[in-house]
Amino acid sequence: MSRAVTAILYAPGTNCHEETAAALERAGGQSELVLLHDLLSGATTLNRYQAAIVPGGFAHGDHMGAGRVFATILVAQLRDPLKEFLESGKPMLGICNGYQVLSEAGILPGRAPGAHGMGLLDNESAHFEDRMVRLVVSGDDSPWTAGLSGRVLEMPSAHGEGRQLSGSAEAGCGGRVIFRYVDSAGQPTSEYPFNPSGAPGGVAGTADSTGLVLGLMPHPERAALAVHESQDGLEIFRNLVRWLARA
Repeated sequence: MSRAVTAILYAPGTNCHEETAAALERAGGQSELVLLHDLLSGATTLNRYQAAIVPGGFAHGDHMGAGRVFATILVAQLRDPLKEFLESGKPMLGICNGYQVLSEAGILPGRAPGAHGMGLLDNESAHFEDRMVRLVVSGDDSPWTAGLSGRVLEMPSAHGEGRQLSGSAEAGCGGRVIFRYVDSAGQPTSEYPFNPSGAPGGVAGTADSTGLVLGLMPHPERAALAVHESQDGLEIFRNLVRWLARA
């Protein structure tokens, strides 16, 4: 087990933090649940941790938009420690609502807190979409996806706002596409229901230019046990553990 500790950042309304911690532990890692308020009060600091994950849920009730309040607090009150964390080369992952947080904060795609360069809009279906989906991994030059290039992974998707907009089907603004939804033939698709959001190009997850910061809409922590019908999500957490062990 790696001795490195990953901060799992959560706020009122987040509901996947404990599952994310359990998945990381199953992959051999260690984590600490870190309430956003504890960072604001100084009870703990980001620089104590070697990685960070913002999990899924409905942080702050998604008031004013999915992930927006959480993101606004990060940028307004924690910009300096956040920039220090990113500039120190520590990996960061946003899952579903966490991806929305990273997007709203400007952390994705351009690693620029406060510079909002990408949006995750309402699904084209105008419904909350909850089903198992298939994703192809577009590259393995990220700590999170090492050795997975070309693999098709299965994990659940559960969101109402996951349709990426950044001026093109690609990540843009210094980012790049890492995950795409695929159809039954394994081809990237914008077609429903294979692509639950309707995102152009089948975009399901992006990374910054370094690959250290990753966001994806589907839930890898919900594909970590045999009863989940897929354990593909463990691959992402195992890659983090391996990377931290070498760092």
